[in-house]
Amino acid sequence: QVQLVESGGGLVQPGGSLRLSCTASGRTFSSAAMAWFRQAPGKEREFQAAINCRGGGSVHADSEKGRFTISRDNAKNTVYLQMNSLKPEDTAVYYCATRNGCYLKTGANDYDYWGQGTQVTVSS
Repeated sequence: QVQLVESGGGLVQPGGSLRLSCTASGRTFSSAAMAWFRQAPGKEREFQAAINCRGGGSVHADSEKGRFTISRDNAKNTVYLQMNSLKPEDTAVYYCATRNGCYLKTGANDYDYWGQGTQVTVSS
């Protein structure tokens, strides 16, 4: 059974930073592309970033380019999302997801397993 466990969320002031982590088990991590999505109350799940299985290629949502960075450590079965210059509109539940394949995708339907989510709240 594939399991994804996110951590690192919390309350942060505008302009602050957080690093989210997602540790995977039950699948050969180094063969799986990974992604981060978020969902704010009343809104649809929104793509944030994805990275291929080797970590050599990544893509970020246009609205977050320059502020968010996805990375992975295959030795630790972990993917990260570094979030800088956070804004109140970044408040959401952040989910990591995995797909059975090396190539990164940006659609939620391309991912077959999801974590439980971690809450990020940006507020003063």
